[in-house]
Amino acid sequence: VSVASGKLSKVTVTDQAGKEVAGAISADGASWAPSANLSVASQYKVTAQAADDKGVVATAESSFSTLTPKQDAGPHDNIGDNATYGVGMIVRLDFKKPVKNKDDVVKNITFEASDGTVVKGHWFGNQRIDFRPEKFWKSGTKVTVHYRLKSVEVAPDVYGGVDSDETFTIGRDKQSTVDAESHQMTVEKDGQVVQTIPISTGASSPKSWNAYNGTMVIEAREGSAVMDSSTVPGLEGTPYKHPVPHSLRLTDSGTYVHGNNWSDASVFGHENVSHGCIGLRDAPGDKGDDSTPAGKFYADSIVGDVVTVKNSVGDDVKPDNGLSGWNLDWKNW
Repeated sequence: VSVASGKLSKVTVTDQAGKEVAGAISADGASWAPSANLSVASQYKVTAQAADDKGVVATAESSFSTLTPKQDAGPHDNIGDNATYGVGMIVRLDFKKPVKNKDDVVKNITFEASDGTVVKGHWFGNQRIDFRPEKFWKSGTKVTVHYRLKSVEVAPDVYGGVDSDETFTIGRDKQSTVDAESHQMTVEKDGQVVQTIPISTGASSPKSWNAYNGTMVIEAREGSAVMDSSTVPGLEGTPYKHPVPHSLRLTDSGTYVHGNNWSDASVFGHENVSHGCIGLRDAPGDKGDDSTPAGKFYADSIVGDVVTVKNSVGDDVKPDNGLSGWNLDWKNW
Protein backbone atom coordinates (compact mmCIF):
# COMPACT_ATOMS: atom_id res chain seq x y z
CA VAL A 1 0.00 0.00 0.00
CA SER A 2 1.51 3.36 -0.99
CA VAL A 3 0.58 7.01 -1.39
CA ALA A 4 1.72 9.30 -4.21
CA SER A 5 1.67 12.47 -2.10
CA GLY A 6 1.22 13.18 1.59
CA LYS A 7 1.76 10.59 4.31
CA LEU A 8 -0.14 7.54 5.37
CA SER A 9 -1.57 7.85 8.88
CA LYS A 10 -3.52 4.61 9.16
CA VAL A 11 -3.80 1.46 7.06
CA THR A 12 -6.10 -1.47 7.74
CA VAL A 13 -5.89 -4.60 5.60
CA THR A 14 -8.27 -7.49 6.23
CA ASP A 15 -8.45 -10.94 4.69
CA GLN A 16 -11.57 -12.60 3.32
CA ALA A 17 -12.48 -13.82 6.81
CA GLY A 18 -12.34 -10.26 8.15
CA LYS A 19 -9.13 -10.82 10.09
CA GLU A 20 -6.75 -7.87 10.18
CA VAL A 21 -3.34 -8.38 8.61
CA ALA A 22 -0.38 -7.30 10.72
CA GLY A 23 1.84 -4.69 9.11
CA ALA A 24 3.51 -1.31 9.52
CA ILE A 25 3.75 2.08 7.85
CA SER A 26 7.24 3.02 6.69
CA ALA A 27 9.22 5.72 8.50
CA ASP A 28 8.61 8.24 5.72
CA GLY A 29 4.87 7.50 5.67
CA ALA A 30 4.96 6.68 1.98
CA SER A 31 4.03 3.01 2.18
CA TRP A 32 2.66 0.16 4.29
CA ALA A 33 3.89 -3.44 4.17
CA PRO A 34 2.62 -6.64 5.81
CA SER A 35 4.72 -8.27 8.53
CA ALA A 36 4.62 -11.60 6.70
CA ASN A 37 3.85 -12.82 3.21
CA LEU A 38 0.19 -12.71 2.27
CA SER A 39 -1.64 -15.92 1.48
CA VAL A 40 -1.87 -16.94 -2.14
CA ALA A 41 -5.24 -17.27 -3.89
CA SER A 42 -6.82 -14.88 -1.37
CA GLN A 43 -8.77 -11.63 -1.40
CA TYR A 44 -7.94 -8.61 0.76
CA LYS A 45 -9.67 -5.34 1.56
CA VAL A 46 -7.68 -2.14 2.20
CA THR A 47 -8.77 0.99 4.06
CA ALA A 48 -6.12 3.72 4.10
CA GLN A 49 -5.96 7.23 5.51
CA ALA A 50 -3.44 9.83 4.38
CA ALA A 51 -2.83 13.50 5.18
CA ASP A 52 -1.21 16.16 3.01
CA ASP A 53 1.17 18.87 4.24
CA LYS A 54 -1.81 21.07 5.14
CA GLY A 55 -3.32 18.39 7.37
CA VAL A 56 -6.15 17.52 5.03
CA VAL A 57 -7.08 13.86 5.60
CA ALA A 58 -8.41 11.59 2.88
CA THR A 59 -9.67 8.02 3.17
CA ALA A 60 -9.70 5.46 0.39
CA GLU A 61 -10.86 1.87 0.13
CA SER A 62 -9.84 -0.80 -2.34
CA SER A 63 -9.49 -4.55 -2.66
CA PHE A 64 -7.15 -6.94 -4.41
CA SER A 65 -6.48 -10.64 -4.94
CA THR A 66 -3.18 -12.46 -4.66
CA LEU A 67 -1.98 -14.86 -7.32
CA THR A 68 -3.42 -18.35 -7.67
CA PRO A 69 -0.56 -20.85 -8.01
CA LYS A 70 -0.63 -23.02 -11.09
CA GLN A 71 1.47 -25.70 -9.38
CA ASP A 72 1.82 -26.98 -5.85
CA ALA A 73 4.37 -29.41 -4.49
CA GLY A 74 1.76 -31.87 -3.21
CA PRO A 75 3.25 -32.47 0.25
CA HIS A 76 1.93 -35.46 2.20
CA ASP A 77 3.03 -36.89 5.54
CA ASN A 78 2.68 -40.14 7.47
CA ILE A 79 0.66 -38.70 10.37
CA GLY A 80 -2.98 -39.36 11.13
CA ASP A 81 -4.64 -36.58 13.11
CA ASN A 82 -5.24 -37.58 16.76
CA ALA A 83 -3.44 -40.90 16.24
CA THR A 84 -1.16 -42.58 18.80
CA TYR A 85 2.36 -43.67 17.88
CA GLY A 86 5.32 -45.41 19.48
CA VAL A 87 8.32 -43.62 20.99
CA GLY A 88 10.39 -44.05 17.82
CA MET A 89 7.97 -42.22 15.54
CA ILE A 90 9.55 -40.07 12.85
CA VAL A 91 7.38 -37.63 10.89
CA ARG A 92 8.08 -38.05 7.20
CA LEU A 93 7.02 -35.41 4.68
CA ASP A 94 7.24 -36.20 0.97
CA PHE A 95 6.80 -33.76 -1.91
CA LYS A 96 5.61 -34.67 -5.40
CA LYS A 97 7.86 -32.00 -6.89
CA PRO A 98 11.50 -31.13 -6.10
CA VAL A 99 12.04 -28.47 -3.44
CA LYS A 100 14.62 -25.77 -4.08
CA ASN A 101 13.92 -23.33 -1.26
CA LYS A 102 14.48 -25.80 1.57
CA ASP A 103 15.12 -23.18 4.26
CA ASP A 104 11.78 -21.50 3.54
CA VAL A 105 10.02 -24.85 3.87
CA VAL A 106 11.69 -25.64 7.21
CA LYS A 107 10.85 -22.20 8.63
CA ASN A 108 7.18 -22.81 7.92
CA ILE A 109 6.92 -26.21 9.60
CA THR A 110 6.90 -26.05 13.40
CA PHE A 111 6.44 -28.66 16.12
CA GLU A 112 4.75 -28.00 19.44
CA ALA A 113 5.39 -30.72 22.04
CA SER A 114 3.65 -30.76 25.42
CA ASP A 115 6.94 -31.44 27.22
CA GLY A 116 8.98 -28.94 25.21
CA THR A 117 10.83 -31.57 23.16
CA VAL A 118 12.90 -29.99 20.38
CA VAL A 119 12.35 -31.45 16.91
CA LYS A 120 14.66 -31.03 13.94
CA GLY A 121 14.31 -31.87 10.26
CA HIS A 122 16.71 -33.63 7.92
CA TRP A 123 16.46 -33.65 4.13
CA PHE A 124 16.93 -36.87 2.18
CA GLY A 125 17.34 -35.52 -1.34
CA ASN A 126 15.07 -32.68 -2.49
CA GLN A 127 11.65 -34.32 -2.12
CA ARG A 128 11.70 -35.71 1.41
CA ILE A 129 12.29 -34.29 4.87
CA ASP A 130 12.04 -36.31 8.11
CA PHE A 131 11.53 -34.82 11.58
CA ARG A 132 12.52 -36.30 14.94
CA PRO A 133 13.84 -35.34 18.40
CA GLU A 134 17.40 -36.08 19.53
CA LYS A 135 16.24 -39.08 21.57
CA PHE A 136 13.11 -41.21 21.52
CA TRP A 137 9.90 -39.43 22.49
CA LYS A 138 8.63 -39.72 26.06
CA SER A 139 5.39 -41.62 26.59
CA GLY A 140 2.38 -39.36 26.94
CA THR A 141 3.83 -36.49 24.93
CA LYS A 142 1.26 -34.66 22.84
CA VAL A 143 2.63 -33.21 19.61
CA THR A 144 1.11 -30.78 17.13
CA VAL A 145 2.66 -30.18 13.73
CA HIS A 146 1.92 -26.79 12.19
CA TYR A 147 2.26 -26.68 8.40
CA ARG A 148 2.19 -23.20 6.86
CA LEU A 149 3.29 -24.01 3.33
CA LYS A 150 0.39 -22.80 1.20
CA SER A 151 2.02 -19.46 0.40
CA VAL A 152 5.63 -20.66 0.40
CA GLU A 153 7.29 -20.74 -3.00
CA VAL A 154 9.20 -24.01 -2.61
CA ALA A 155 10.64 -23.79 -6.13
CA PRO A 156 10.16 -21.31 -9.00
CA ASP A 157 6.39 -21.02 -9.60
CA VAL A 158 5.70 -24.00 -7.30
CA TYR A 159 4.01 -23.45 -3.94
CA GLY A 160 3.69 -25.56 -0.81
CA GLY A 161 -0.04 -26.06 -1.19
CA VAL A 162 -1.11 -26.71 2.41
CA ASP A 163 -1.81 -24.92 5.69
CA SER A 164 -2.85 -27.39 8.37
CA ASP A 165 -2.34 -28.55 11.94
CA GLU A 166 -2.02 -32.22 12.90
CA THR A 167 -1.89 -33.56 16.44
CA PHE A 168 -0.67 -36.94 17.64
CA THR A 169 0.18 -38.57 20.96
CA ILE A 170 3.07 -40.81 21.98
CA GLY A 171 1.83 -44.02 23.57
CA ARG A 172 3.53 -46.58 25.81
CA ASP A 173 7.25 -47.19 25.37
CA LYS A 174 7.73 -50.50 23.53
CA GLN A 175 11.18 -51.39 22.24
CA SER A 176 12.24 -54.78 20.89
CA THR A 177 15.80 -55.98 20.33
CA VAL A 178 16.53 -58.81 17.92
CA ASP A 179 19.76 -60.73 18.49
CA ALA A 180 20.46 -62.50 15.20
CA GLU A 181 23.19 -64.57 16.83
CA SER A 182 21.07 -66.00 19.67
CA HIS A 183 17.87 -66.06 17.55
CA GLN A 184 15.90 -64.28 20.27
CA MET A 185 13.88 -61.07 20.41
CA THR A 186 13.72 -59.28 23.76
CA VAL A 187 10.66 -57.09 24.23
CA GLU A 188 10.70 -54.19 26.70
CA LYS A 189 7.71 -52.08 27.71
CA ASP A 190 8.21 -48.91 29.71
CA GLY A 191 11.78 -49.97 30.49
CA GLN A 192 10.97 -53.47 31.74
CA VAL A 193 11.63 -56.75 29.92
CA VAL A 194 8.24 -58.39 29.43
CA GLN A 195 9.01 -61.16 26.96
CA THR A 196 11.70 -63.04 25.07
CA ILE A 197 10.49 -64.52 21.79
CA PRO A 198 12.34 -67.17 19.74
CA ILE A 199 12.77 -65.87 16.18
CA SER A 200 14.39 -66.66 12.87
CA THR A 201 15.88 -63.79 10.93
CA GLY A 202 17.93 -63.27 7.75
CA ALA A 203 20.09 -66.18 6.69
CA SER A 204 23.86 -65.64 6.59
CA SER A 205 24.07 -66.77 2.97
CA PRO A 206 23.50 -65.60 0.30
CA LYS A 207 24.27 -61.99 1.21
CA SER A 208 20.97 -60.70 -0.17
CA TRP A 209 19.21 -62.68 2.58
CA ASN A 210 21.11 -60.98 5.42
CA ALA A 211 19.11 -58.99 7.95
CA TYR A 212 19.98 -55.34 8.45
CA ASN A 213 21.61 -54.25 11.68
CA GLY A 214 20.43 -51.07 13.36
CA THR A 215 17.42 -49.29 14.78
CA MET A 216 14.25 -49.52 12.74
CA VAL A 217 10.71 -48.35 13.39
CA ILE A 218 7.39 -49.97 12.55
CA GLU A 219 6.06 -47.77 9.74
CA ALA A 220 2.94 -49.76 8.86
CA ARG A 221 0.72 -52.55 10.19
CA GLU A 222 -0.16 -54.47 7.03
CA GLY A 223 -1.91 -57.57 8.37
CA SER A 224 -1.63 -60.26 5.72
CA ALA A 225 0.85 -58.77 3.23
CA VAL A 226 1.85 -60.27 -0.09
CA MET A 227 5.61 -60.86 -0.14
CA ASP A 228 6.90 -60.69 -3.70
CA SER A 229 10.58 -61.42 -4.33
CA SER A 230 10.45 -59.52 -7.64
CA THR A 231 10.03 -56.24 -5.73
CA VAL A 232 13.40 -56.65 -3.98
CA PRO A 233 16.26 -55.84 -6.39
CA GLY A 234 19.10 -58.35 -6.30
CA LEU A 235 17.33 -60.90 -4.09
CA GLU A 236 18.78 -64.32 -4.81
CA GLY A 237 17.10 -67.71 -4.67
CA THR A 238 13.84 -69.19 -5.91
CA PRO A 239 11.24 -66.53 -6.78
CA TYR A 240 8.20 -66.35 -4.51
CA LYS A 241 4.96 -64.44 -4.13
CA HIS A 242 2.57 -65.35 -1.34
CA PRO A 243 0.61 -63.78 1.55
CA VAL A 244 2.37 -63.57 4.91
CA PRO A 245 0.38 -63.08 8.14
CA HIS A 246 0.84 -60.51 10.90
CA SER A 247 3.16 -58.29 8.84
CA LEU A 248 4.72 -55.19 10.39
CA ARG A 249 6.77 -53.17 7.89
CA LEU A 250 10.15 -51.84 9.07
CA THR A 251 11.77 -50.56 5.87
CA ASP A 252 10.77 -49.32 2.44
CA SER A 253 13.01 -51.99 0.91
CA GLY A 254 10.89 -54.77 2.39
CA THR A 255 12.09 -55.69 5.88
CA TYR A 256 9.27 -56.91 8.13
CA VAL A 257 8.55 -58.49 11.46
CA HIS A 258 6.01 -61.10 10.39
CA GLY A 259 4.47 -64.46 11.05
CA ASN A 260 6.27 -67.50 9.65
CA ASN A 261 3.87 -70.40 9.11
CA TRP A 262 5.97 -72.51 6.75
CA SER A 263 9.10 -73.31 8.79
CA ASP A 264 9.19 -76.13 11.32
CA ALA A 265 8.74 -75.02 14.94
CA SER A 266 12.29 -76.21 15.71
CA VAL A 267 13.71 -73.40 13.54
CA PHE A 268 12.66 -70.57 15.88
CA GLY A 269 15.34 -69.78 18.42
CA HIS A 270 17.90 -71.93 16.58
CA GLU A 271 18.32 -71.01 12.90
CA ASN A 272 18.23 -67.97 10.64
CA VAL A 273 16.44 -68.99 7.45
CA SER A 274 14.55 -65.90 6.24
CA HIS A 275 15.20 -63.58 3.30
CA GLY A 276 16.11 -60.70 5.63
CA CYS A 277 12.94 -60.37 7.69
CA ILE A 278 12.29 -61.26 11.32
CA GLY A 279 10.03 -64.29 11.50
CA LEU A 280 7.91 -65.34 14.49
CA ARG A 281 6.10 -68.66 14.72
CA ASP A 282 2.59 -68.56 13.27
CA ALA A 283 -0.16 -70.98 12.26
CA PRO A 284 -1.11 -72.10 8.73
CA GLY A 285 -3.37 -69.90 6.63
CA ASP A 286 -3.10 -66.48 4.99
CA LYS A 287 -4.03 -64.72 8.24
CA GLY A 288 -2.21 -67.03 10.66
CA ASP A 289 -3.54 -67.28 14.21
CA ASP A 290 -3.84 -64.40 16.67
CA SER A 291 -2.92 -66.70 19.58
CA THR A 292 0.56 -67.49 18.21
CA PRO A 293 3.74 -65.53 19.09
CA ALA A 294 3.41 -63.65 15.79
CA GLY A 295 -0.26 -62.88 16.37
CA LYS A 296 0.27 -61.63 19.91
CA PHE A 297 3.25 -59.46 18.96
CA TYR A 298 1.29 -57.96 16.06
CA ALA A 299 -1.73 -57.17 18.24
CA ASP A 300 0.46 -55.36 20.78
CA SER A 301 2.39 -53.31 18.21
CA ILE A 302 1.69 -49.83 16.86
CA VAL A 303 3.31 -47.65 14.23
CA GLY A 304 6.32 -45.95 15.79
CA ASP A 305 7.43 -48.90 17.93
CA VAL A 306 11.18 -49.50 17.88
CA VAL A 307 12.80 -52.71 16.61
CA THR A 308 16.60 -52.92 16.81
CA VAL A 309 18.62 -55.72 15.19
CA LYS A 310 22.12 -56.60 16.36
CA ASN A 311 24.73 -59.28 15.63
CA SER A 312 23.55 -59.88 12.07
CA VAL A 313 26.16 -60.53 9.40
CA GLY A 314 24.31 -58.01 7.23
CA ASP A 315 24.93 -54.31 6.58
CA ASP A 316 23.67 -51.44 8.69
CA VAL A 317 20.28 -50.12 7.64
CA LYS A 318 20.47 -46.75 5.88
CA PRO A 319 18.80 -43.78 7.63
CA ASP A 320 16.44 -43.12 4.72
CA ASN A 321 15.24 -46.73 4.45
CA GLY A 322 11.86 -46.45 6.14
CA LEU A 323 11.85 -44.48 9.40
CA SER A 324 15.44 -45.42 10.22
CA GLY A 325 16.72 -41.91 10.85
CA TRP A 326 17.72 -42.87 14.41
CA ASN A 327 20.85 -44.40 12.87
CA LEU A 328 22.11 -40.92 11.96
CA ASP A 329 23.67 -39.08 14.90
CA TRP A 330 22.12 -35.82 16.06
CA LYS A 331 25.12 -33.75 14.96
CA ASN A 332 24.57 -34.78 11.35
CA TRP A 333 20.77 -34.78 11.50
